[in-house]
Amino acid sequence: MSEDPLSEEGDKAIDLSDIRPEDGLVLVIFWVLAAVVFLQFFSRYVLNDSIGWTEEIARYLLIGVTFVGAGLAVRKNSHIAVEFFYRYLPGVWGRAFSTFVDLLRVVFFAACTWITAKLALRTNQKMASIELGKDVVYWVVFAAFVAMTLYALRVAWRHWRQGYSALTRPGGRQMID
Repeated sequence: MSEDPLSEEGDKAIDLSDIRPEDGLVLVIFWVLAAVVFLQFFSRYVLNDSIGWTEEIARYLLIGVTFVGAGLAVRKNSHIAVEFFYRYLPGVWGRAFSTFVDLLRVVFFAACTWITAKLALRTNQKMASIELGKDVVYWVVFAAFVAMTLYALRVAWRHWRQGYSALTRPGGRQMID
């Protein structure tokens, strides 16, 4: 007799320990984006009369999901990386390059934060379809880059303290609390 694939006895416990309150923001932005895109689809193909603001707002919400979600990836240290060379480097060199990558990531996110703030301060345009400044979009991206910079600092500090990173020891638990 074969095992029932729908039985709950074989289910593994779901681990939600890596979920943080700020993750909810990405979820909210995503579902608002989904609702706006559905409204756009419904009005265009069912009502045959497209709502004008949905396309622009969907574009800006997608930008929000992208950058706020990138902050999540930095916190979990789950951005893609090339691990090939680290497998063949001696331990000291692997640690040095890994530390260099961590520092370079912090500098990159800090520079992006600075550039985005300057851009947000200089933007005076309004959105085409609603009476809201485009600088709001840049401020959301700025906040996401601030979070990415802080998370990258925490990741770099953790790697320095523990003596290794995901690049030098693939498969180890790398999540930040």
